[in-house]
Amino acid sequence: PWTIGSMTTVAAPLPTRRKDLLARLAEPHCFDLAVIGGGATGLGVALDAAARGFSVVLVESHDFAKGTSSRATKLVHGGVRYLAQGNIALVREALHERTTLLHNAPHLAQPLPFVMPSYHWWETPFYGVGLLMYDVLAGKAGLGATQFLGRERTLQCLPTVRTEGLKGGVKYWDGQFDDARLALALARTAASHGALLVNYCPARELIHEGGRVAGLVCEDVESGRRFRVRARSVVNATGVWVDDLRQMDGEAIGRPVKPIVAPSQGVHIVVDREFLPADHALMVPKTADGRVLFAVPWLGKLILGTTDSPRQDVVREPEPFREEVDFILQESARYLTRAPRAADIRSIWVGLRPLVKPQDDDGDNTKSLSREHTVLSSRSGLVTVTGGKWTTYRAMAEDVLQKCFTLELLPSRPAGITNNLPLVGAPAQPVTHRISELQGLHSYGSEARFVADLPGNSECLSEGLTEAMVRFAARYEYAFTVEDMLARRSRLLFLDARKAIALAPRIAALLQDELGADPQLEAFLTLAQQYLHIPGEQALDFPE
Repeated sequence: PWTIGSMTTVAAPLPTRRKDLLARLAEPHCFDLAVIGGGATGLGVALDAAARGFSVVLVESHDFAKGTSSRATKLVHGGVRYLAQGNIALVREALHERTTLLHNAPHLAQPLPFVMPSYHWWETPFYGVGLLMYDVLAGKAGLGATQFLGRERTLQCLPTVRTEGLKGGVKYWDGQFDDARLALALARTAASHGALLVNYCPARELIHEGGRVAGLVCEDVESGRRFRVRARSVVNATGVWVDDLRQMDGEAIGRPVKPIVAPSQGVHIVVDREFLPADHALMVPKTADGRVLFAVPWLGKLILGTTDSPRQDVVREPEPFREEVDFILQESARYLTRAPRAADIRSIWVGLRPLVKPQDDDGDNTKSLSREHTVLSSRSGLVTVTGGKWTTYRAMAEDVLQKCFTLELLPSRPAGITNNLPLVGAPAQPVTHRISELQGLHSYGSEARFVADLPGNSECLSEGLTEAMVRFAARYEYAFTVEDMLARRSRLLFLDARKAIALAPRIAALLQDELGADPQLEAFLTLAQQYLHIPGEQALDFPE
């Protein structure tokens, strides 16, 4: 341990050696709770249960936050669009959870000012009144007061916003975060409370005894070794894939199930900050087709998005539709003096949202489906959670555990322990770096000292990334492959795919040195090309 200032002692990071994790998994033991799925929801459930003193195991088929949970718009928000839809309860819950998240992980989640530019006389008062209601709902949890801006003040906040016809704007506050690193912090905090978390270990079967789910069989993807894991309760938190596990459970007990998820695709484009060199985000409340568009400064770049397109298939690496890319570029051109073009794109990423559909809904219009989460149980006792959003992960976890208590799968224990539970790395002092700035040692919060003490701290691989950070990821952050490092421990793949491709061989060599396992370099190079691929256009150039 080491001390910050004169008051706070920081525990040394827990090692995440894979052989040790698998050895624990092989031990004959019946866990209180087994969680399948290592995204925001599953990790939140694991942390809440472990913090309440339950024995917990979590298995993830790929890497933590590999799916939807690393592909968010990077906003910790109450949901302005849901306020417009009249969903007051969802907004109120999200605003409360927003404050909790920002408090528990200030190095990874922080307030961010947004500005809505107005080009018609009625827009400022119309949207401003709605945002004042947003402030009222937030109450003491508010991050800053909504302000009505004149034309000049709007230009100060958004210096490259289109000036023709600009009347003014409205400024309001929400939050932003590093989603993948927050997921990692949840995993590591759960581990610090005794939970066993293993990535790259998919659940292949559910164990049933007497018609009740009693555990799972998982498989280490590296060795192919299978593990039989017994648990008193099993939670299905696999996001857009929950219906696969529900179907597996239903077939085992002879009760087929109807799908509950209608996937929605969200596309984000990343360009350089020069297109909007500001510490304020741009928010367009109603685009040409009625959607919301954001331009968000994040880790030294600018995120443009998002879309909301239904998908019938569920794939691990979805690709953008050409019309989605065109839509974002065209709408950006309506609001920025210099419009980004396809050649300006540094990276494109796509995420699938697990929207919950009514049983009589055909799922064609995902904008009308519920953004709230759903917790349900099967005849076997399998508890499934899906829907919701990143901001409310903690509330979702409490609802899951309450379902387990109601079903008498677990003995009831008081809720609320995670409401004031700092996540791994949360610093004691006020944070001085913004998440809109480049990643760096500051991104590790109170653990920065441990990173700096590792070999290679002075060896800079790319802006904000050192050899020591790669070694830290391999030793303490469950990193297993080049993709783990460049997509989720560092966010370089999401920020600049070309740079990630150029750097990948050095990352592979470092991981090989640390872990002695195949870091899957070729697989990463193939994947990274997709992050610069626009359907219908010739592939863009990549470094050799």
